[in-house]
Amino acid sequence: MGATKTDHFTDKQNEIATLAKALGHPARIAIMEYLLKVDTCICGDIVNELPLAQPTVSQHLKELKNAGLIKGDIEGNKICYCIDEKVLNKLQAYFGNIATKLEKKKTDCC
Repeated sequence: MGATKTDHFTDKQNEIATLAKALGHPARIAIMEYLLKVDTCICGDIVNELPLAQPTVSQHLKELKNAGLIKGDIEGNKICYCIDEKVLNKLQAYFGNIATKLEKKKTDCC
């Protein structure tokens, strides 16, 4: 079997791409913003905050969890979600590095 396209990139590049892909839907951005706003793990409130059906919200939560952006802990028959700060710190470092390099460049290009 041949190499996949992701084999041509570093682990870090693949990790950032996975995180960016998970954030590539407005519903997932809304979920992340809501979790930041409430600043605590929540169980059932997310569905009430979005104009989406419960199965759709669950699918978006699954995508965010699979990417590692959020954590889910089982409490009784519910799953409580919160942001995984370690993973968010990786994104912050990545985009912060880009911003720093652009700031240093500061040319009139393009």
